[in-house]
Amino acid sequence: MRVLHTADWHLGQHFLTGQERTTEQQAFLDWLLRTVQAQAVDVLVIAGDIFDTQSPSYTAQELYYTFLVKMQATGCRDIVVVGGNHDSPTMLNASRQLLRRLRIHVVGGVPTDPAEQILSLSAADGRPGLVVCAVPFLRDRDIRLAVPGETLDDRQLRIRQSIADHYAALAAHDAVLRLREQDVPVLATGHLYAAGGEAREGAERDVHIGGLGLVGAEHFPAAFDYVALGHLHRPQLVGGRAHIRYSGSPVPLSFTEANDKQQVLLLEFEGAGAPVITPIPVPVTRRLQRFHGTLEEVEADILAYDNAAFEHVAWADVLVRSDETPAEVQRRVQAVLQLQKQQVIAPKGVRHQRATEVPDLAEAAIPLALLHELTVDEVFGRRVAGLPPERAAALTATFRELRQLLGEGDPQAWNGEAS
Repeated sequence: MRVLHTADWHLGQHFLTGQERTTEQQAFLDWLLRTVQAQAVDVLVIAGDIFDTQSPSYTAQELYYTFLVKMQATGCRDIVVVGGNHDSPTMLNASRQLLRRLRIHVVGGVPTDPAEQILSLSAADGRPGLVVCAVPFLRDRDIRLAVPGETLDDRQLRIRQSIADHYAALAAHDAVLRLREQDVPVLATGHLYAAGGEAREGAERDVHIGGLGLVGAEHFPAAFDYVALGHLHRPQLVGGRAHIRYSGSPVPLSFTEANDKQQVLLLEFEGAGAPVITPIPVPVTRRLQRFHGTLEEVEADILAYDNAAFEHVAWADVLVRSDETPAEVQRRVQAVLQLQKQQVIAPKGVRHQRATEVPDLAEAAIPLALLHELTVDEVFGRRVAGLPPERAAALTATFRELRQLLGEGDPQAWNGEAS
């Protein structure tokens, strides 16, 4: 069995001041169709965050459904789609019965019957070729997070154990055990922040209430020959174990991902046991570039930047550290950006920091001019910065729990940005 693991498409993402990613995401999906066919892939696994919001636009949904239809001509027999924390389980599941007719298996949220998470997929000869334990993002109602009066440490232990128990129950299911005895490999999915994984600041850390890095490699049962993870956008192993992996996002989604290597993962199973794993690089059509430094360094770097290898003009994050006046910094940097407008643009504008530190008479205050650059969590973090660590941690956990609960009720109201 040949399986392709991908995740974190975030279809419909709007970048910074509103630039859409449709052309880049369409280019990835077109490339993925060609790759699935060229590599004779039997099963495509998408490990969550298919969409960027729980209410995706018509354009984003059209990308998704058009891709699924075109997949029917590639020779790939099965597609497995699990929901991520950005996805709406209801929205994904709405079409699951119809898509099942096309051998597209959708698990948007945890079903009432655990057996619905266990998929037996056939090989080319019709015999069982792969078992998939299709685990989506586990929400609070799935792992019973609310226990009055418990300490933060108790909460950490209980949530970790609840997630581990969920995977253990699937690994011990009769259907899994029976097929494993027949030398059928077992693959599990997940959409979570595993301990030891390198997360970006902000939303990647907040996948579980309190932003806790909960499960480690040891919490995934040995019965799983491969664990296909989503949520962290940088490709990486968990706990140094080659068979527990994040595929990463195929399109860079923020400037913090500017230096990541976008990829999908090809898995080749020869019966039960760890697969042979081959990363396949994803072509990037738009570069996200950072220009940080002194005024002279930024000017020189922008003038020297060559975007010839990429299809679209690069988007740049520009930060200048200089004691020149803001007006002078803006004038000089905008001048070189104008010269390079066919190569690179700066959607966020030019940010300016003083090179010489100026004493802050109100260290605890948040400069109003910077509020638009802070996330909700960063603002809250500054508010509790002076409290004892245990008190600050407890308040932060409660705040994030409220954010998640409110976000499920109105996803547009809590998008991670300060207002």
